[in-house]
Amino acid sequence: MGFTMSVEAFQALRCPLDHETLQREERRWVCSNGHSFDIAKEGYVHLLPVQQKRSKDPGDSKEMVLARRQFLNAGHYQKIADAVVEAVLRDVPQRPLHCLDAGCGEGYYLRELARQTPEGITLFLSGLDISKWAVQAAAKQDSRPSWMVASNANIPVQTNRVDCVLCLFGFPVYAEFARVLKPGGILLMADPGPGHLQQLREVIYPSLRTAPGAEPSCPPGFTELSVETLQHEIVLETPAAIQQLLSMTPHLFRASAEGKERAMALTRLPLNLEISIRRLCRNA
Repeated sequence: MGFTMSVEAFQALRCPLDHETLQREERRWVCSNGHSFDIAKEGYVHLLPVQQKRSKDPGDSKEMVLARRQFLNAGHYQKIADAVVEAVLRDVPQRPLHCLDAGCGEGYYLRELARQTPEGITLFLSGLDISKWAVQAAAKQDSRPSWMVASNANIPVQTNRVDCVLCLFGFPVYAEFARVLKPGGILLMADPGPGHLQQLREVIYPSLRTAPGAEPSCPPGFTELSVETLQHEIVLETPAAIQQLLSMTPHLFRASAEGKERAMALTRLPLNLEISIRRLCRNA
């Protein structure tokens, strides 16, 4: 995969235990109180203390991460990635851009941001996810960003240091997003619309309930800049791609065994993609 040469690791991290500044050493991050966090051989750091875990192995499983990696790297969500990158780079001045992907998964959207950013803009990138398998996969595919096993509820990033936070199909914690963002920084959110993956849902569920979607309110500390809807059609041409999609979505857990069997029997599946992309500005 070809990369631009304008990507560096975001360094303004803080200790998840006492919120002191973390300093990078050869193979670890340390704070002034002596807390030490080793850097894994793949290049990521584990900043999710055991007392902040809700389970022994939280987040997406190794199998879900592999399915998502295969599906996204095949380009099925390229239009979504393009829209996210365009929204991030909109009105960016010619200066370093510090970007955090909060719930980065296996790093697809940060890799696309790095690939599509024009020369002249230096990116300082970081990604966090509660799944160690996702972060491990992200670090293996691109070693340049700072990758962290961590939670959106306790982001191990110093206050007022980020220009853009991505929360893509994730779990927002607005107070933490507002804390790490600089005044005037951008929170970019992508969420499925009512028609997203409708054909898959029609196969796996006996009936679909489409409740009228209420306009999301603007969270405290932010001003809404724009809301756009991306609509696009794709076709999955193989059973493997259909299985990968099912394995990477919440429908894997919500659908009945019969519904999943119906999906697995498909050999081809046209799909609607419908994504809402919101840009919010962190108030000064």
